[in-house]
Amino acid sequence: MPGHHSARSRRTTERKGDVRERAILDTCEALLAHKGYDAMTVGDIAQGAGITRGALYFYFGSKQEVVTALVARTVEHLWERSRVTAQTDEPRQAIAAAMQRTVELWNEHGPVMRTAIDLSLTVPEIGELWNHTAALFIAAITAVLERAGIQAGAAPDQASAMARALCWMIERTFYHASQESREKLQEASATCEHIWLTSAGLIT
Repeated sequence: MPGHHSARSRRTTERKGDVRERAILDTCEALLAHKGYDAMTVGDIAQGAGITRGALYFYFGSKQEVVTALVARTVEHLWERSRVTAQTDEPRQAIAAAMQRTVELWNEHGPVMRTAIDLSLTVPEIGELWNHTAALFIAAITAVLERAGIQAGAAPDQASAMARALCWMIERTFYHASQESREKLQEASATCEHIWLTSAGLIT
């Protein structure tokens, strides 16, 4: 049964490839935390993943491609979180849950998210991923504001414009807080939650 054997071999190879690619991305994430993007090399990534530089180039053409793939994997988590937020009915609960999830994501993937922000203006693929992520969060925040009674629309005092300002404010606040400590992330969350609640007219 040569055909059957060949198909089985391909499936085995594909699974092995998935494992190696995951090891490369996991190593890259660890190196971003310990060395940073500029100091990290392709050799470092290959060594950490337990493969040769040549083997790594079979999967990715450069360090930038590895980081782009890592950002893509990470923003999938962000997209899922934004959908969950948009679907929560009660505005106060939605805001509290969104901020808690934001803390969790920055705790888990802070170095990747900071790198994505740093490279978003110079690496088009990363910029596109990050801007799409922001657009999803803006849509989720807009939905929460509208459920809280804020008028729909793009005027400065309407939901869409307020959501855009809140999204980028949250990004900047967490970007800086994540460089310091987990405690600072909690403080950032409390600050952003208070501003969001105030914007939604839920507290004064």
